[in-house]
Amino acid sequence: MRTVLLTGASGYIAKHIAVYLLNAGFHVRGTVRDLAREAEVTAAVRPHLDDDANLDARLTFVALDLTRDDGWETAMEGVDVLMHTASPFPMTQPKDEDALIRPAVEGALRALRAAKAVGVTRVVMTSSTAAITGAPLPQGDVSYDETNWTDPDSTDITAYTKSKTLAELAAWDYVRDEATDIKLTMINPGFVVGAPLDKQFGTSVDVVQRILRAKDPMLPRIGFTAVDVQDVAEMHVVVIDKPETHGQRIMTVDRFMWFEDIAKAIKAAHPNRRTVTRVAPNFIIRFLGLFDPAIRSIVPILGRHEKMDNSRAMKTLGRGMRQTPKSVVTTANYLIEQKIV
Repeated sequence: MRTVLLTGASGYIAKHIAVYLLNAGFHVRGTVRDLAREAEVTAAVRPHLDDDANLDARLTFVALDLTRDDGWETAMEGVDVLMHTASPFPMTQPKDEDALIRPAVEGALRALRAAKAVGVTRVVMTSSTAAITGAPLPQGDVSYDETNWTDPDSTDITAYTKSKTLAELAAWDYVRDEATDIKLTMINPGFVVGAPLDKQFGTSVDVVQRILRAKDPMLPRIGFTAVDVQDVAEMHVVVIDKPETHGQRIMTVDRFMWFEDIAKAIKAAHPNRRTVTRVAPNFIIRFLGLFDPAIRSIVPILGRHEKMDNSRAMKTLGRGMRQTPKSVVTTANYLIEQKIV
């Protein structure tokens, strides 16, 4: 049985990845900052397994910190594949961008250095479309693909976008310059939706929750290229044994959705809820951004429609992507059923 070191195992995406890995016959060694979360992850994963026999032996845990060297090389002993998903993703941007950039960049390099030290040569990492789309398309191009890069020096990008870009660049540079034996594949998902496995979920689900709670009188004219969490999780596992993905970025996305589209999908599925679908004029958002840093951070993407070429993702999976309007509804259904909203 091959072993995968899955970093950030308590994350929304990572729990889904753990399910796919275990169902594919891998032993998963999950990293968490605090071993108190071991029971949480195990309980979230167990109901979705084809066979939960001997789960305590097949799903184990180790405490690691993205910002500390302690324990990384020991955790990597006996590992066949490093799957690095851990990286901070906040709902609001921090005052100090290094609060995101430092753990993202240092964490990626810390994981890669430990892999190199013990001879782990297969690495799959989670990046983001944020590392691809944070710069204007070259003249004549109509859609983003894996050859595009965000400019980390741009003043129009958020700290999160900068952190994902710099972390990915650092990983590729390290493999090229210091660890040429490592076969790296980068997964670049968009805005991830789909039912979480438990009530500990990430920022993208928070967006659906916010819309369900009708916290805003109007929606900003912003959107993202979305993807189902199961497609993202499956992609991480499918690429393990695909040599053609070595050295590749794979932009894992379905389609672009405005916030309005997300709200309308929820409204259609739950017509009795007071879901807001009205869109605020851009000038109102810009004005509010003068006083609210969280709103200010979205001003650069107001009205921006990103077209993306997901042909590499579909070729790698061997099929089309799950339809994200349905994934939004699945997310909303879970939040309602669990009485979270």
